Amino acid sequence: MSTLTVPQQVPPVSEDVELLRKAFSGWGTNEGLIISILGHRNAAQRKLIRQAYAEAYGEDLIKALDKELSNDFERGVLIWTLDPAERDAALANEATKRWTSSNQVLMEIACTRSSNELLLARQAYHARFKKSLEEDVAHQTSGDFRKLLFPLVSSYRYDGDEVNMTLAKSEAKMLHEKISNKAYSDEELIRILATRSKTQINATLNQYKNEFGNDINKDLKADPKDEFLALLRATVKCLTRPEKYFEKVLRLAINNRGTDEGALTRVVTTRAEIDMKLIKDEYQRRNSIPLDRAIVKDTRWRL
Repeated sequence: MSTLTVPQQVPPVSEDVELLRKAFSGWGTNEGLIISILGHRNAAQRKLIRQAYAEAYGEDLIKALDKELSNDFERGVLIWTLDPAERDAALANEATKRWTSSNQVLMEIACTRSSNELLLARQAYHARFKKSLEEDVAHQTSGDFRKLLFPLVSSYRYDGDEVNMTLAKSEAKMLHEKISNKAYSDEELIRILATRSKTQINATLNQYKNEFGNDINKDLKADPKDEFLALLRATVKCLTRPEKYFEKVLRLAINNRGTDEGALTRVVTTRAEIDMKLIKDEYQRRNSIPLDRAIVKDTRWRL
């Protein structure tokens, strides 16, 4: 799944649906057959399969998978089969329910999706959970974390390439002043990170480094144990170099005692159709080992 390969000749949707039904039949689920189909179809094709399955058998494919599969493999296939917006909504809801100050999933979704993708995720959250993502984030978080996360998940950034260099210079100076004064949760600092386009933020942070000599994240390491500062640094990384952020998530997931299947599954399923090649290249550069070789043998994921 992590490097999606769709066959040049994709079988008819009806054939995929019939084979999936067969995979669920008999004395045990044919997991290999399920992966050979769903693992090699893109999001649009998986959506068609899900619709056709429901029409043919009167059951949502997600519910069928939920009944037949188990453990980490089940979680991976279920998340992968969901529409991207539904997937983000499900991951965000889980993050609000299990939120701790070290949980960066909400920030990850808010900062690595396009404005339209984040809007679709919020709409999917409405439809599935009958409430808004914003209200759950406001309810489940507190303090400085709420001050940052609420505007991030509520954002609808400009997605274009236009840059205002005068603004970049003035806001780089403002960011430096706030950080120098350790005003890390200042509303102006958060406003810049939560509302400016990613292109504008890149220009601002390049200006920051040119004028003040450090990457902003180096200046945000005043206290390595401060979890709010860790979230701020991760926010900057997701907005400017997401492949570096995801490389670190994977490195920590793999290098801890036993694989963190939840983090591994989340990155593979959400980035496979986006930027997994960049993430794998970054992993190789950072760790001098291919990502596929680094993953423990008992995982079901193939990279």
